[in-house]
Amino acid sequence: MTNPRSESPATAFAVALFDEFARRGLRDVVLSPGSRSQALALAAAEYERAGVLRLHVRIDERVAGFVALGLAVETGLPVVVVMTSGTAVANLHPAVLEAHHAGVPLIVVSADRPESLRGIGSNQTTVQAGIFGSAIAFERDVPAPLGASGDRDVAAALAREAWSAAVGLRPQPVHLNLAFTEPLSSATAVPESRGEWSAEADEPIEPAAVELSAGPGTVVVAGADAGARAEEVARELGAPLLAEVSSGAHFGPNLVVAYRELLNTANFGDRVERVVVFGHPTLSREIPALVQREGVETIVVRGRAADDFNPGHSVGTFVDAVSVVGQVDDSPAARSWLGRWVTASRSLLEPPAEPSAAELGNAEFARRELAAIRQPVDRRMLVEAVWRATWPHDRLLLGASRLIRESDKYVPGKKISVHSNRGLAGIDGTISTAVGIALGSETDGTTRVLLGDLAALHDVGGMLFGVGETRPRIQVVVGNDGGGTIFDGLEVAATAPQDALDRVLLTPQLVSFESLSLAYGWTYLRATNRGELDQALTASAGPTLIEVPLPR
Repeated sequence: MTNPRSESPATAFAVALFDEFARRGLRDVVLSPGSRSQALALAAAEYERAGVLRLHVRIDERVAGFVALGLAVETGLPVVVVMTSGTAVANLHPAVLEAHHAGVPLIVVSADRPESLRGIGSNQTTVQAGIFGSAIAFERDVPAPLGASGDRDVAAALAREAWSAAVGLRPQPVHLNLAFTEPLSSATAVPESRGEWSAEADEPIEPAAVELSAGPGTVVVAGADAGARAEEVARELGAPLLAEVSSGAHFGPNLVVAYRELLNTANFGDRVERVVVFGHPTLSREIPALVQREGVETIVVRGRAADDFNPGHSVGTFVDAVSVVGQVDDSPAARSWLGRWVTASRSLLEPPAEPSAAELGNAEFARRELAAIRQPVDRRMLVEAVWRATWPHDRLLLGASRLIRESDKYVPGKKISVHSNRGLAGIDGTISTAVGIALGSETDGTTRVLLGDLAALHDVGGMLFGVGETRPRIQVVVGNDGGGTIFDGLEVAATAPQDALDRVLLTPQLVSFESLSLAYGWTYLRATNRGELDQALTASAGPTLIEVPLPR
């Protein structure tokens, strides 16, 4: 029998791995418990104790993957996520796919059986190398360390390679599959320096910029994760800015919120000659249709995503960055081009002016104000209220529900931090991603996640905080219309039998979100009218679920 107190090569290897990750700049580790990965888990705990990094423990590996994704999105740094062997690794696949398609740096570190135990029916053993397929930019299947003098050097080299691959020009997930033999751990020690690291981070890669100049009929499109650079380029070109709500560019004087309607209106979409695209547009059919129009030149500025935006394979030019040269065209025609888009958008969205108290009389004015406060919540009211309540020190995550499209259609420009998992636009991991963003945020604001009821139920496990785990200031705002009502607006609703549509697409549910909140130790609030909603959205001290009933 192996002596559990003997020196464990697994522990020495784990310490050397985290040692080098810390030198690269690692701040956060997310792990799920397991026997085969115990050396990694115990080493991470010691490094947190030493003040070198922050450790986050989640029992569900799928939740852990999306918490790590949110942390990486917020901090801009790779996050290490650790798990044991078998199905534990497979549960990372949804988060890895999202990270691949959205360009988010994750470092998956999985524990595995040694070669002698593979392929013989050993418990909890499968083929882990290659399990993520083409979604991984870098992978190593590492033999079990046996205590050789060079093991630490191997671990350090692996950490350097993995970190560099994760933070390239296009950040990507990477995978280290580490075999371990017994003893699976021993007393864990960290170097005497204990947190006195000077991170030797890789130098950022600056892509070469292609020069652009102002030209007639130009619009700038900003899709998911486009960033503020899209707004800058729109101003520098004097061009309308068609920026999705999760683009990071949904603000500024050139913003055109009602871009969908205008692209389908004469003298707007049909006058576009050049489109400059940042990020990954996913929230409308009008943008892909515009890019595919005959006679429209499209320039796509590559972002973090693995795939270039290229609807219909019609994009002619792909560049890594752009710089605007020359002066903004200040001619009457150029000013008119921008002004018509901005003015028309505002006129479509601005509600009619309400009469003043002087015009109505105080009693009637007060009656109308009270009626407005008691007005039942609809989708537009919900998205506008959440947007209004969110400020630059807050964080907002929009789930893949009807509500992100409602937000994109209606909310005005505002320079706030907005994210949505639009790499694959799936509903999985939405709450967990928001928790990761909240944990990674260094502001004292509130992280809000706005999502539908099915997206919330798909990630209920993300609401679980273990004993001793940080409980951030987060609000999960659930627009509950009793199922996947997004399908009511798709073509299928006009052709499918109603009962079949309801059962297999709408998938109605009657879950008590109040009971769920109680089970997970969250504060529960219910908002049925505008007054209750505005009050519920005020900053709360801990995790809060706000349920907002909506009509189908």
